[in-house]
Amino acid sequence: MSKVKKKVKVIKIDVDKCNGCRACEVICSAFHANPKYSSNNPERSRIRMIREPLRDVYLPVYAGEYTAAECMGRDKIVIDGKEYDECGFCRASCPSRTLFKEPDSGLPLKCDMCEDDPPQEKPLCVQWCLNDALTYEEREEEVEEEVKLEDLEIGLESMVDKYGMQKVMDTVARISKKS
Repeated sequence: MSKVKKKVKVIKIDVDKCNGCRACEVICSAFHANPKYSSNNPERSRIRMIREPLRDVYLPVYAGEYTAAECMGRDKIVIDGKEYDECGFCRASCPSRTLFKEPDSGLPLKCDMCEDDPPQEKPLCVQWCLNDALTYEEREEEVEEEVKLEDLEIGLESMVDKYGMQKVMDTVARISKKS
């Protein structure tokens, strides 16, 4: 495979500045509502707040790639003497938890950096962050060229993993007969 230059977009998180207000979750879920801004359901948000209010610990985590299998790592992370499960900080949408899944369909969610119409200069969660705990960066990196799955393929893989190939095929056949 050849190397190509790729624009990498990153939301940097400064946990020392985050106060847990959840404005990032609110605007993200409203932006991804259908129609846009018509409702606010935190389950649709591509960013979630890991909270430990008694210890004043707040950590925004935004959705990453879908993974078909749950990881085997069950490491513990200690912050200020409090032990957290590794899953709590994971950005992946995986079969072992409901985090970062579309509440109605169960399809995996991934942060799209608010690249929709109209295009945003930077993600809305960054724009709405009151304490500048979230900052947006773009940089170029040289990476191996990869085959990119389309959203439909990712969604179908997720459905096959959850329900099995035969059930998905039967459902598609039934739907196609209706049209």
